[in-house]
Amino acid sequence: MKPLIAALALVLAAASGAQAECYADWKAKQDAPLRLAYGVSQVSDGACGSRKAAAGELAPRLAQDGWTLLNILSTFGPEGLGERQASAGEFFLRY
Repeated sequence: MKPLIAALALVLAAASGAQAECYADWKAKQDAPLRLAYGVSQVSDGACGSRKAAAGELAPRLAQDGWTLLNILSTFGPEGLGERQASAGEFFLRY
């Protein structure tokens, strides 16, 4: 019985250290010439469920390459990645 309890405790400890995956899909633009982009990026667990928090994380990342974040469309878990990959193209998990 003790080995079973020890194994269960080990599994629970490992699971509590795991982080959930959170992603946001977004639209951004570049000027001169005008370019529009749709992309998907990973955000922190704290930004999951909050478009404002996700925007706060992604705007500086995009700005490093001259992009201006227009809006966050949604935040979601790993289950939404597959359906967005083709649409995001080169901007899938780039930022």
